Amino acid sequence: MVNALLNPIRWPSEAIWEAVHPSLANFSIEILPELDSSNTELMRRARAGQTDPVLLVAETQTAGRGRLGRQWVSKRGDSLTFSLGLPLHIKDWSGLSLALGLSLAESLHSQVGLKWPNDLWIKGCKLGGVLIEAASIGPLSYVVIGVGLNINPQANDGLRTPPAALTDWLPDTDVAETLRLVAAPLVLAVLRFAQEGFAPLQSRFHERDVLRGLAVHTSDGVEGVAVGVDTAGALQIETTSGKVRILSSEVSVRPAELYENT
Repeated sequence: MVNALLNPIRWPSEAIWEAVHPSLANFSIEILPELDSSNTELMRRARAGQTDPVLLVAETQTAGRGRLGRQWVSKRGDSLTFSLGLPLHIKDWSGLSLALGLSLAESLHSQVGLKWPNDLWIKGCKLGGVLIEAASIGPLSYVVIGVGLNINPQANDGLRTPPAALTDWLPDTDVAETLRLVAAPLVLAVLRFAQEGFAPLQSRFHERDVLRGLAVHTSDGVEGVAVGVDTAGALQIETTSGKVRILSSEVSVRPAELYENT
């Protein structure tokens, strides 16, 4: 807390709000010095009836959550952790995490690739990820989209996939500049997805798909070659028995060489 007072981060809240406000009039931005988890906080608020659209940034996150219950602890300035909460009516959720990952990757750097269903990779290392949760509020859903990005180099700590750092590719960036790059495009990407779904994004996803053409294994025993995603965002794997569609985000998919080296 003392460090936050002595060295405040100059977050670009006004610029983000001005970019989003024409499309989302009651949108707000909130910066908190520390939270257990920005996703957990917005889900707590949703259950208490607070469902306005908000971008919540946690400068430090002590108990963040990734996919499959993995922990994501972020230190102030080293990682960018935020959650976007929006009340939405989405007919088909298929491919939402892919659409969000694509928005982040396109906002950051041409070298950022996408590993199905929700990880951002650079040259075989993990830069960040997306975690989506939702609470029902009548005919709508309150969608909470959590984003975690490594800005500065991180400790490996025995991770199966080594962490990447955005500053290795954008040396002059920091957490505030990264938020400026990704936040408004991400909000607009969610709103477009609610109207159009994933299909219009399929070819753009293929351009950044790090699994496409690789031998892969899934945690539930499917082996084969990844051949891209379909218009619903399902991962397609060509096996000896034919093509298999992987829809569940709870199934872990990894390139075969990573299995062999871990």
